[in-house]
Amino acid sequence: MNLQQPNANEATRTSNRSRSVTPMSGLCTRCVDGCRGNCEVFKATFRGRELIYPGPFGDVTAGGDKDYPIDYSHLNIQGYALGAEGLPPGVTGDPDTATFPSVSTETEYGWDIKVKMKVPIFTGALGSTEIARKNWEHFAVGAAISGVTLVCGENVCGIDPELELDSNKKITKAPDMDRRIETYRRYHQGFGEILVQMNVEDTRLGVAEYVSKKHGLETIELKWGQGAKCIGGEIKVNTLERALELQKRGYVVTPDPSSPVNQAAFKDGAIKEFERHSRLGFISEDGFYNEVDRLRKLGFKRITLKTGAYGLRELAMAIKWSSKAKIDLLTVDGAPGGTGMSPWRMMEEWGMPSLHLHALTYEFCKKLADKGERVPDIAFAGGFSSEDGVFKSLAMGAPFVKAVCMGRALMIPGMVGKNIAQWLKANDLPKTVSEFGKSIEEIFVCYEAVTDIVGKDEMKNIPLGALGIYSYGDKIKVGLQQLMAGARCFSLPAITRRELMSLTEECAKVTGIPYLMDAYREEAEKILEG
Repeated sequence: MNLQQPNANEATRTSNRSRSVTPMSGLCTRCVDGCRGNCEVFKATFRGRELIYPGPFGDVTAGGDKDYPIDYSHLNIQGYALGAEGLPPGVTGDPDTATFPSVSTETEYGWDIKVKMKVPIFTGALGSTEIARKNWEHFAVGAAISGVTLVCGENVCGIDPELELDSNKKITKAPDMDRRIETYRRYHQGFGEILVQMNVEDTRLGVAEYVSKKHGLETIELKWGQGAKCIGGEIKVNTLERALELQKRGYVVTPDPSSPVNQAAFKDGAIKEFERHSRLGFISEDGFYNEVDRLRKLGFKRITLKTGAYGLRELAMAIKWSSKAKIDLLTVDGAPGGTGMSPWRMMEEWGMPSLHLHALTYEFCKKLADKGERVPDIAFAGGFSSEDGVFKSLAMGAPFVKAVCMGRALMIPGMVGKNIAQWLKANDLPKTVSEFGKSIEEIFVCYEAVTDIVGKDEMKNIPLGALGIYSYGDKIKVGLQQLMAGARCFSLPAITRRELMSLTEECAKVTGIPYLMDAYREEAEKILEG
């Protein structure tokens, strides 16, 4: 199986000249002196480190495209003609009431104080990237009216041009963080929440103290990486002044903007941008517990943890330590990650693939549960974009998994909606949109539903990207209701691992989900013998 072809990808805007390519290196089998490009080696010859990242940086989201031997597509969903489980109040197991619209997709997470969501999905961390900043209103309002949780990612305060610090280099004013929290809360409907994620830099700046004191935020998230990478987050800045400012705030900025050589190269136009990096986080068991205790003393009702595509040791640490610390939600994010700010080769080649990591997560959680230890609520992340993926992940991790964290899939509708607004203003709707109408009311199938939520007078303030996210969330909800009804699971707690079957024996070996020729065989044999 050709798992992945290096040295040329749309993400890095590179391509091979030859149709024949060496599988491991990605080099053309016949590399010609005089070739005019444009493979990755060719382009890196004169642009160097810029080829590490997808581009144009800040304007794209990029997802790893490595084709793993097995993934979630190697699982299928069972359907039944018998029985009905998890029936909501007022619904009986008969054709008149047990219809798919009666299926409940509500979920909740939390150790003691629960957060309910209308649909079992929430956003990935939307942090200091430019694409998150400039689309925030669309993302935040969309998540709020959809009744799902929004994660405000790392470094938002640290890169704010209007950030103000006291003599101890602690935050006293962070207007962009204020904007982000207030935007979501303005349209919050009682389901979901906004939580803020912290890394090393955020901790040093006092982000937790700031959002607790000023905004009374109830949940804070610690971070051990993500599915796309195992290092700190990056952004790029295109002015020397901005690079020096971020370096002064304590960030790692490369190339070093204080270097006279790099300043000269920037003036020449050779260096066009600087990278701002977060420091690596180093964890210990005692340090983890101490930080959780510190955050609780600040007043946070819930502490969550996001961990990336690490191997078995770090996964076991995350689950066991989260159990002992009574973490409210542990999000396990598998490779290949999708983001706009990760090194491309790291996205392709680092970390445990989602299916393998999630199978291990279930195995480890069950071991603790079988010993009588309470397991924290779990969320899976790592490449999901549709209702079947949501169903499969809930079933794979049942009964521990309560929701799915979506990255790019929940960002795209926000960006599409925003662009529709711009196309409408310029009278330049593409045919893909104009075939449904030429007004907002005609184009967005959810327009009246959102009007019913926020009121007619408020609709003029709702960004179209928010309508996009609401529409996408509704598609996930209805599609999930249909799949659940077919599996005769009328509420999320009714979903079990038995609702899945493996399409290959290798998938069965990895996941513990029976091969489809074996699933329910014992029950079938009893019927035949009866």
